[in-house]
Amino acid sequence: MSVLQTTATPLLDVRDLRVAYPGTGLRRRPHEILHGVSIDVLPGETVGLVGESGSGKSTLGRAVLGLAPITGGSVRLDGEEIAHASRARRRQLASDLAVVFQDPYGSLSPAMTIGDTLTEPLRARGATARDAQRKVQELLDLVHLPADAAHRLPREFSGGQRQRVAIARALALEPRLIVCDEPVSALDLTTQARILDLLREVQERTGVAYLFVSHDLAVIRVLCHRVAVMRGGDIVEWGDGAEVTSTPTHPYTQR
Repeated sequence: MSVLQTTATPLLDVRDLRVAYPGTGLRRRPHEILHGVSIDVLPGETVGLVGESGSGKSTLGRAVLGLAPITGGSVRLDGEEIAHASRARRRQLASDLAVVFQDPYGSLSPAMTIGDTLTEPLRARGATARDAQRKVQELLDLVHLPADAAHRLPREFSGGQRQRVAIARALALEPRLIVCDEPVSALDLTTQARILDLLREVQERTGVAYLFVSHDLAVIRVLCHRVAVMRGGDIVEWGDGAEVTSTPTHPYTQR
């Protein structure tokens, strides 16, 4: 995929980000996971974070979401510093920033119908029951699930269908950025391809941007405009998605 015009103002701008977890035991030093990484995501763009287990890619995604202990640097969303945003502000940011997790089986409440799952964030933002119901039908249509899915429980759906529900839930408040944390790694190859096609279609229809975390370079190649390759808490290669995945310059990426 070609890079979007980089003269655009970044939607997400991460600079010199450091994340460290407290040490354990007597006089143990904090364990730093990210060592001053910098990336940006443009409006409507998909940026991939790829690397092996322990590279820091998921930690970077979690830091953007406010779920990791940031010890240095900045995270700006549409120009606003959110690295240390309060819980109240984080709740407000839900309309701009959403997430799709890896596990399509554990990310949905088994006791809630799909309709209730999709309605919950809408009602929390003050939507009437009628407006929420209408929005649920729009969301189901957007992710290609039947209208009667609203009345069914997660156990009645396959893994791929559940991930479609998770994507619909992430889109409920019309965010500008979605962090996708290994969203297809638990799915078979055919279902992976369908979900990637869906994510691309949703982006074309809504203009949403993705920060897409994956260990699989083949998946990254399909979807991402730009790619950051991570290793040991650092970004070792960063650039156009097609170039990084087909003609990498760093020895680690070339392996």
